[in-house]
Amino acid sequence: MNRLDDLEAQSIFIFREAFARLRRVALLWSLGKDSNVMIWIARKAFFGRVPFPVMHVDTEKKFPEMYAFRDRFAAEWDLDLKVEYCPPVEAVDPSLPPAARSAARKTEGLKLAVAKYGFDGLIAGIRRDEEPTRAKERVFSPRGIEGGWDVRDQPPEFWDQFNAAPPPGAHLRVHPILHWTELDIWQYTKREAIPIIPLYLARNGKRYRSLGDADITFPVASEAATIDEIVAELEATRIPERAGRAMDHETEDAFERLRVTGYL
Repeated sequence: MNRLDDLEAQSIFIFREAFARLRRVALLWSLGKDSNVMIWIARKAFFGRVPFPVMHVDTEKKFPEMYAFRDRFAAEWDLDLKVEYCPPVEAVDPSLPPAARSAARKTEGLKLAVAKYGFDGLIAGIRRDEEPTRAKERVFSPRGIEGGWDVRDQPPEFWDQFNAAPPPGAHLRVHPILHWTELDIWQYTKREAIPIIPLYLARNGKRYRSLGDADITFPVASEAATIDEIVAELEATRIPERAGRAMDHETEDAFERLRVTGYL
C-alpha cells in the first residue's frame, strides 16, 4: 500500500467506527475540497452510498459556483442533503472582529441544527496541518452542551482506540481526515478523479486555496490551472493555505475564540 491507500484505509475505519458507535450522525459538507474528499471516502466506506445525512450549514454567502456544485453532486451522489441556515450577524458575539463575527454565524447555525435533529455525532473535514488550533484536535473530539471545545480536556487516542461516548446532552465531532495534509487532499483528488469547484484553478494569475464565504475569502497569486500544477505549487510554496481567509488576519486570538465556542 502507498501513502494515499494508508490514509484512505484509516479514514474508512474512522467512518465505520462513528457510524457503528454513535446513535445519530451527520456529515458536515462545506462544499470545499476537504469535505468533498470526505464524501468520496464515505461512499467507499459504505459501498457506494452515504448512510447518514449530509448537512450544509448555509450562511447564504457562498460563491455561486459552490451552490451549483452542491446542487449537482447532492443529486449525482444520492445524498440525504439537509440545508440549515444561519442566524443573522446581529445574533453573534459583537466583540469579535468583523470577519470572525461573520464566520461565527456558522457556529450558531450549527448549534440550532444539532438541537433540531438531535445529532450526537458530527463528522467534519478539518485537518491538523490547516491551522494551529486544529493541530490540537482529536479524531473523536467531545463537545460541551453548548457545542464548546475544551482544548485542555482532550481524550488520549492510542492505537486507534477512540472514545466514542459523547458527554450527556452533548455530541462528538469526528474528524476522518485529521491526519491528511493539503497536498494529500490534492493528490488523492487527482488519483480518484474527484470533481472540484473551478475556483481552485488559477485564472488571470489567481486562484482560491481555501473556500469560505465570498465576502471574507480572497484568491492568492497562482498560475496553477490544473491539479498537477496545484500539486507542484504546494510542494514548493511556503504561503499558508488560509492566506486568503480574512479572519485569519484579524486579532491573534479570533480563530481560537471561534473554535472554543464550537466553530469547525
